[in-house]
Amino acid sequence: MIDLIVSQGRVADRAAWMIEGAARTARALEERYGLEGRYIGTPSPPVDDDWSVSLPEAQETLTGLGKAVTESLRGDNLTVLVSNTCSASLATLPVVARQHPDAVVLYIDGHGDFNTPDTTDSGYLGGMVLSAACGLWDSGHGAGLRPEQAVLVGSRDIDQAERDLIHTAGVRVIPPKEATAEAVLAAVGNAPVWIHIDWDVLEPGSVPADYTVPDGMLPAQIRAIFEAIPPARLLGVELAEFNSPRDREDRERAVSIILDMVAPAFEGARDHRPLERA
Repeated sequence: MIDLIVSQGRVADRAAWMIEGAARTARALEERYGLEGRYIGTPSPPVDDDWSVSLPEAQETLTGLGKAVTESLRGDNLTVLVSNTCSASLATLPVVARQHPDAVVLYIDGHGDFNTPDTTDSGYLGGMVLSAACGLWDSGHGAGLRPEQAVLVGSRDIDQAERDLIHTAGVRVIPPKEATAEAVLAAVGNAPVWIHIDWDVLEPGSVPADYTVPDGMLPAQIRAIFEAIPPARLLGVELAEFNSPRDREDRERAVSIILDMVAPAFEGARDHRPLERA
């Protein structure tokens, strides 16, 4: 079975349709798989603000998401979080690390999200998520993820200072052209897996995202990764940063692509025997 958690409060959103993108993705998953989502937070308009402002403003939503994921991971279901921004994972990745310290986090993202308050040029909270989970700075929502347990997949737009931090910390990086199912399985080994996806990991034109980057992965690569991960070892999935188009046909096409990519995880969750939860 599946626990569907949906982030609907602003968590550093800078684009207008990210919250709606999460909601539309969630509703499509509900309809296809007969689910009932747990919606966390109240929508509010986007603002181009600094992390020092957006982080405390997102306190209630982040706390709610952390609690929901904690409760889900204590059960037997596949945990699925559909979020407006990667910033929502500030509250969830530490929970995964705490309850499953042996888990590998596949952080599938066009960016490294490994800046810190000292290195960020943009001030964007979403660019500092993985570094916070690995304890390089204190977000107030925990840490505990060992850097060697994190694998950046498809990342290519990485600042130099950020790249230095990634190298020093020991986070593994699999570039887009090398992001085959075989390479990912080799990186995971026999560990349980948590998958985080920011749709800007894709080649622009597949799924609209906030910060698109050229030379990305293809939807078929993402689906192949989901097909390769044994369902019994998949702890949870995070789907982030779908910037919902205004045009209905474009929106429906993008949602259809998302559902096709993640379908193996949802179909596998119907009948797999889950790992023992902490």
